[in-house]
Amino acid sequence: MLKLILRRLVQMVLIMAVSSLLLFAIFDTPEFKKRLAVQELGGFAVSALTEESYKSWLAARGLDVPFYQRYANWVGNILSGDLGFSYEKNRPVGPLLADRLANTGILAFFVFALMIPLSLILGILAGMKEGSLQDRSISFISVLTTSIPEIASAILLTVIFALGLGWLPVKSAMIGGFSFRELILPVLTLVIYDFGYVARMTRASMAEVMTSQYIRTAILKGLPYRRVVMRHALRNALIAPFTLIVLQLNWLLSGVVVVEVFFEYDGFGKLLLEAALFPDVEVVQACTLVAVAVAVLSQIISDIGYTFLNPRIRFA
Repeated sequence: MLKLILRRLVQMVLIMAVSSLLLFAIFDTPEFKKRLAVQELGGFAVSALTEESYKSWLAARGLDVPFYQRYANWVGNILSGDLGFSYEKNRPVGPLLADRLANTGILAFFVFALMIPLSLILGILAGMKEGSLQDRSISFISVLTTSIPEIASAILLTVIFALGLGWLPVKSAMIGGFSFRELILPVLTLVIYDFGYVARMTRASMAEVMTSQYIRTAILKGLPYRRVVMRHALRNALIAPFTLIVLQLNWLLSGVVVVEVFFEYDGFGKLLLEAALFPDVEVVQACTLVAVAVAVLSQIISDIGYTFLNPRIRFA
C-alpha cells in the first residue's frame, strides 16, 4: 500500500510539473502578452499601444527576461505560496482562491451529503430486482434527470420555488453572510443532475453481483436474503460506484460553472470563468493548477479505496 501511494505521489509531481510548463508556455506567447498589455494599459487595439509603452510594461511585469528564468521564478513563487496578483479583483490570488475554494467546498459538501446516499440506495434497490417495475422506475428517473441540462434544472427550480411559491431566494450571492436557504437551489440543481450517473452505475454493478455464482449458492444454501445482500453482495457492488463518486470531485470543482454563474454563487467555477473572460492570467494559471492537483489527488484516493474494497487487488 505504501509503495502504491508513493508511486502515485511521484506521478502527481510529474503531472503537475508537465502541466505547469505547458500552462506557462501557453500564456507566454508574444501575441497573448501584447493583448494583455493593451487591456491592462487601457488601449482599444494593438495598434494603439506604442512599442515604448509595451517594452515598459514588459519590464514592469518582469517579462523581459528569458523564458526559463521567468518559469523558474514563477514555480519558485508558487512553491513559496505566492500565486500572484489578480488585476481584475485587485487582490492577491492566494487569499482570493482560498475563499472561492472554501465556498465551492461548502457547496460540494451538501451535494455529496444528499447525492451519495440517495443514488446508492436507489441503485441498490434497482439492482436487487433487475427487470422489475422497481428497477424500471428508478432507471427511468435516473436517465431522465441526467438528460436535463443543469441550466434547465436551475431555471425550472427557480421558477417553481423562488418565483412561483416564494419559498427560496432567487440568487445565492450571500451578500448578507452565509445563508443555508440560498444554498438550497444550487445544491438541488447539482444533485438532480448528478445522482442519476451514480445510481445507474450502482444499479449495473449490483445487478451483476446478484447474478454471480457465489450469491446464487448462498441463497440456495438457505441464507437469509437480507444477509446475503448486506454481507456478500453490497461490498463488491460498491467498487465501481466508489470510483465514480470520487471522480465527481473534479466535476464539482470546475464543472459547476453554469450553476455558480446562474445563482451568482462566488465559487471556484465562477472565479475561473471571470478570470478567463478578463483575462486574468495569474488567476487562470492558479485555478488550472488547483484543478489538475485535485484531479490527480482524486485518482490516488480512488486507487487506494479500490484496493480496500477489492482484496484481490490488494493481495496482488
